[in-house]
Amino acid sequence: MIAYIKGTLEMKFDNYVVIDVNGVGYKIFMGEKAIEELGNIGDTVKVHTHYHVREDDISLYGFVSNEELKMFELLLGVSGIGAKSALTMLSNITPSSFALAVITNDTSKLVKIPGVGAKSAARIILELKDKLKTMEAKSEGKNEPIQEAIVDDTKVQEAISALQVLGYNKKEIEKALEKLDAKDLSVEDMIRKGLAVLGR
Repeated sequence: MIAYIKGTLEMKFDNYVVIDVNGVGYKIFMGEKAIEELGNIGDTVKVHTHYHVREDDISLYGFVSNEELKMFELLLGVSGIGAKSALTMLSNITPSSFALAVITNDTSKLVKIPGVGAKSAARIILELKDKLKTMEAKSEGKNEPIQEAIVDDTKVQEAISALQVLGYNKKEIEKALEKLDAKDLSVEDMIRKGLAVLGR
C-alpha cells in the first residue's frame, strides 16, 4: 500500500523513527541497526515500508533497502514469526547471509540470531525452501537459458537459488549475474553483488 516514505528525519528512538512528509509525521518501526544507518536528525531520508495490519493494530515497518523489506515479508510468512522477531533477525543477519543459510540448510547460522532456536531455524528453512520450489516451478520453461559456462557452476546455482529466496525471478537474476565476473567470487559475495545490480 505504501512502498516507501521520503522526508525529513525528525526523531530517532530505540525501535522507531518519525519522518516528516509535508507536515505529517509518520511513525515507522525499524530495527536498531537500520536506525543507526538511516542518517542524522534533519536529513532527508528514504525508507522502504511494510504496511502491517492486524485486528488491534496498524503499523508501518521501515527498512533501508528493498532486500531487507523482502526478507522481512518472507519471515512474516513463516509460522510463529511476528513482526518484532523479524525485525530482530534483520538487525543480526544480512539478506545475503540469510538467503544463503536457507538454501544451504545452515541452521547453525540462524540459531546465532537472538530469539531463534533450533526448531525455529529448521522451520524457517523448510517453509522458505518450499516457497522457492514453488517459484522455480512457476518460472520453469519461461526463461531463456543462461550461458552454459554459468549453468555448470554450482556456486552460481546456489547464488541464483538464494536470490530467488529474496523474491527475484530467475531471468532477472541470470541477467544480473552475467554482468559479474563470478568465477573468483564466493557464493555470498555473488549474492551481495547480484543484489547491488538488481537494486539499480
